[in-house]
Amino acid sequence: MIGIVDYGMGNLKSVERAFEHEGCDVCVTNDRKQLEKAAGIVFPGQGAFKDAVKNVDRYGLRDFLREWVASERPFLGICMGLQLLFTRSEEAGGAPGLDIVAGNVRRFPPGGKVPQMGWNSVRITESGKDCPLLDGIKDGEYFYFVHSYYVDPVAKDVVALETDYNVTYASMVWSGNLFAVQFHPEKSQDAGLRMVSNFKSIAEQA
Repeated sequence: MIGIVDYGMGNLKSVERAFEHEGCDVCVTNDRKQLEKAAGIVFPGQGAFKDAVKNVDRYGLRDFLREWVASERPFLGICMGLQLLFTRSEEAGGAPGLDIVAGNVRRFPPGGKVPQMGWNSVRITESGKDCPLLDGIKDGEYFYFVHSYYVDPVAKDVVALETDYNVTYASMVWSGNLFAVQFHPEKSQDAGLRMVSNFKSIAEQA
């Protein structure tokens, strides 16, 4: 079973449907006891960073998420679910994140339309070449993005994918069984579904 964390941020239906399309049993919940039964956790989300952190804490999920990642069980963050893993965000004057991945969430520099909304390509880094989530994903593949901020990890060797949009930024981080992407696999057609299928396989083999 794949557990999708519902902390009240964003439409989770498309994420749920994508995993069901790939043959997964899915549980969408904020109940820690139910999430503990999952083979893999998906942490999606969209909206304001501060509100997202407040909701994670309101549902008592901060310790659960930190403990799950520390246990090296399969974890997939999507969009806001990537950004919340970081130490701090520049959004709304600054806000602390979950500090699971050391680094900051930064606003795009001037020079292009913000938010970035639509299709953009990804580049597989040297660190990402053996990433199991990217099995069957070609260099230069396009995914669907919607965001105004990007992540800037302290350790550059966790960057598995890069994308260019006014600046070159990390569009995916990977460390062990922690995977997190800035784009939306569930809205990215065949390439996105391949990534969903890859995560299913990772969870089944863990």
